[in-house]
Amino acid sequence: MAKKPTKDPSFEEILQQLETVVTHLENGDLPLDEALSEFENGIKLARTGKQQLQQAEQRIQILMSENSDAELTEFVADKNESL
Repeated sequence: MAKKPTKDPSFEEILQQLETVVTHLENGDLPLDEALSEFENGIKLARTGKQQLQQAEQRIQILMSENSDAELTEFVADKNESL
């Protein structure tokens, strides 16, 4: 029987899982092996979240470069001025 492909977690789900990992690690009551496993899981989640953010940023850049709508251009200009 073939395995069903697993759906990647959403960015929000990754954040929730990371919060859980941090809580477990901050409690300090895990044995070393479990703490290392939680830490490793947290690193994997952080990398996945970072990758999703980078992909979203790339999509935004593509959309912004493809769309020459004046409203978007004005919005970006206003946002840059406030920085």
